[in-house]
Formats: sequence, structure tokens, C-alpha cells
Amino acid sequence: MHPNLPKFIPRVCYEIFVRSFCDSNGDGIGDLNGIISKLDYLADLGIEAIWLTPIHPAPSYHKYDPVDYYGIEPEFGTMEIFKKLLSEAHQRNIVIYIDLIVNHTSTYHPWFAQASKGPENPFRHFYWWLSPEKIEELGIAERQTSDDSDEVYPWHEIPGDIEKYYGLFWKGMPDLNYDSEPLRKELTKIITFWLEEIGIDGFRLDAARHIYPIWEKEKNNGFWEYFNDVVRKAKPDAYTVAEVWAETWEVAPYLENLNATFHFDLSFALQRIVIQEKDENLVQQLLASYSQFEVFNPDFIDAIMLTNHDQDRIGSVVGNHIGKIKLAATLLLTLPGQPYIYYGEEIGMLGTKPDPYIREPFLWSENEKDPGKTNWLEAQFSTLKTIEPLSVQSQDPDSVYSHYKKLIDLRKNIGALGQILKPNLQEVESLDTEIIAYVRTHESEPILIIHNLSYEVKNIRLPESRANFNDLLFSTNKSSILENGELQLTSYESLILKEKSTLVSD
Repeated sequence: MHPNLPKFIPRVCYEIFVRSFCDSNGDGIGDLNGIISKLDYLADLGIEAIWLTPIHPAPSYHKYDPVDYYGIEPEFGTMEIFKKLLSEAHQRNIVIYIDLIVNHTSTYHPWFAQASKGPENPFRHFYWWLSPEKIEELGIAERQTSDDSDEVYPWHEIPGDIEKYYGLFWKGMPDLNYDSEPLRKELTKIITFWLEEIGIDGFRLDAARHIYPIWEKEKNNGFWEYFNDVVRKAKPDAYTVAEVWAETWEVAPYLENLNATFHFDLSFALQRIVIQEKDENLVQQLLASYSQFEVFNPDFIDAIMLTNHDQDRIGSVVGNHIGKIKLAATLLLTLPGQPYIYYGEEIGMLGTKPDPYIREPFLWSENEKDPGKTNWLEAQFSTLKTIEPLSVQSQDPDSVYSHYKKLIDLRKNIGALGQILKPNLQEVESLDTEIIAYVRTHESEPILIIHNLSYEVKNIRLPESRANFNDLLFSTNKSSILENGELQLTSYESLILKEKSTLVSD
């Protein structure tokens, strides 16, 4: 059963790493009240959905190792404050998705504390346990690293236990075993609690392709069918978007039971294109991926992004080159799908791994002592020496922030750009290997988008079939249409053109 579509499908979403966004109480840690204080900022930017990274109590700084699925991390606030955030966001027509970690818990979770007492404990089957001999027999003692986990030895010991437990990501994150019916009943309660009792709008689902270990991975889709059924019973129009960090062919089947999946192939393609300044048949690749997605869900939603909390920030990927930062943003915000902006991307924040440094504090103002600025981490990349803060950029019409704001406004107000379902993408005949051009089709107002991927100024003439697109809606560098239908694109410039309307007299 395909998941129901929400009544409201946000056109632009925003990922907040809660700890780093905004501090409200002076402890240096971002919190829910801090987010509430910035909702007007997000609404003005044009954001219609917020994805919150985990807010459940957890021992780590990132909170991807929950110990209580019903609580709020005390550093972030309380359930009452969360309910206020939800209410205040809804008043601004912003929906809230929370990160739900169903692949694993912390070793400090009460379930694991019980399970680790021995094979006879009723919670033992909530997790994966095998003897060293069985692990060797199955040949699963080691694994190849992947983009989403660099753990080579996923089986971990507890002193005195005759079995080892499986933890794909880290020994502090034991994987849950959904062959256990009692565990599924517990998860059903958790899903229902957040959707029915608290009233959230949906879930971002972590590590969706790792619900079952690789030797039983064929069970993954059955799990998501169960999950979707629970969600629909609790809240029919709840939204589900999942992390399936894999190539398109592996991602596509998950859309049978989920509204959306993040498009990692596109993320890395956009990064390569902007770095190398060359097209790699992007439009053809996207059209091919859409064909694979719609086989499993004709109403699939393509969740697109430049980077997220697990990837080097796009600003650093392109060497803090403002022209390329803007180009990457324009590519993202003019393609079909539902774009996710990682907090700080709109001001060009920087950061490369290890992970804490791609999750640095948001720069709100020039004041180092700004009470809203978090300071749980001393930033190494996004500092006032490298990045202009929001307070400065918001006053500069040529800033990265102003660029994002204009593009988001266009996406929300131009029908062809804002279409999310049934991706309306059409290839344009090749103009140049350093140019990407495509049409976003529309019944009454199609638009043509052209990107100059290079430093060189490009003078191009549109194919005859596209010559009627001669009304300029947007240009990065205030470009213009030259005489005789020729276009000039300056360094890393993008143009958005519509067809010039003609009046017919009687």
C-alpha cells in the first residue's frame, strides 16, 4: 500500500541540528526555545517544514543513540516546550518532522540493560546476539565500510557473556531486531504517541536500509510496510522521509512504503558538477532515476539536498567560493523535488569532517557574545573571520543569504518551480559541456533554466525550439538578453526565463 500524501506538501524544508542552532538560556547549547525564537526568521526565509535532528534523551552530543523514545533531551527543553514549538510553527504554516531512530538504541537504553543480563532475559530478542562460532560460520565477523558506516567489526563483546551483540554503527549503538513481535508492539506505541498524542507532522527516518542486517536485508521492505501501516492508522496524512544512503536502484523500492527518500546520488552529482565545472548528463540521470522511483510509487517525492549533517558542507566542498556556493544553491532550488536546506547553508557556512565540525554553531550576528549563538564547540571553519553572519548578509542584496531568499521566493511563487509530484523536467539540447539547461514544464507557464558552470563568460544562442523563452525572471549577476536572441552568462551565472506573453488584438 502506497503511503497517503499529506494534505500539505512543503515546497522548501530546513534541517536543524538542534544543539548548534540557537541557545535560549545561556548554557551554550542550542535548544527548543531557541528554535521558537527563530521561527519568524525561518518563515521569512520561506521555510515550510523543519526537520529536527534527534530530540530524545541520549548520552551522545548528537543524540542518535536514544535511551527514551518518549522523552525530550533535558539539554534541549521539555515536552511542554516541544508542544509550544509545534504550535508556534503551525501558526506560521511550518510543519515539524522529528528524527526517529528505529535501527538501534543506546547501550544505556533500559531494553539493552535488560537484554545484556543474559540469553534468558525476555528483552534479549530485542537485539541481535550470536555466539562467536556462529558469527564465524556465517562469515559475518567483518564488513566492508560504507558511506553511512565505517565500522569494520560490527560484533561487540560484553564481559562474561557467551554471545556478542550486533552494532552496525558503533558498539554504543546496538541494532534492534524486528523479528521480535514484542519490540514491534513497542515501536507501534512510540509511533502512535508522537503522531496522535503529541501531533507531530511526520518522521525523518534514520538508516532505513539497515533495519535488518545485511544477511537478512530482504526483510527490510516488509518492515517498512508494517511501519507505514502503523503510521497511516495513527495519522493518515503524516509524512515519512527516509535516509537510504545508497545508489538510486537500491533506494527506489523503499518508496513503496515511504513518501520520500533523500537523493544521495543527486547530492554527490551536484557537488562534482560544481567542483569540476562540467555537466555529467545530469538531466538524463535524473529522468532515469524518476523512472525507477515511479515503478514503486507513482506519487513519490524526491527529497533533494546539497549536503546534510553527515557530509562535508557545500561551502567547504567548493572552497568557500561564493560564486560556486550560489551556483550550487541555484541548481538545487530549480530542480524538481522537495529541497532540504541544511541549517547555515543559506549563509554559506563551512565545515569538513570529523562530524562535529560540520555541525558548528550558526552565526547570527557580528557579536561574539551574541546570547543566541551556541558555544558547545569551538568552531574551526565557520567563524567571523571566514563567514559573514546573518545580520550582515541580510542587509546585502548580493549575499549568499539574499540569493537563497530570492530563489526560495521564486520556488514558492512560480508554479513550474514549485511542482513536487510528477517531476516536470525536460532536457534541453546540449549548448555547451560547461552549461546545464533544462525546462520545468507547466500547462500555462513553463520556464527555462540555464546555468553557466564555468568561470568563462558564455555567449549562447538558444535552440530554435526554445527561442520563445526570452522573458528574464531571474539572473544571478543581473545578466540580460542580447540582441538577436543571444544570451550572455557571466561566471557561474544562472538564468531563469519564461516565455514572453503576446497580446492578440481583435
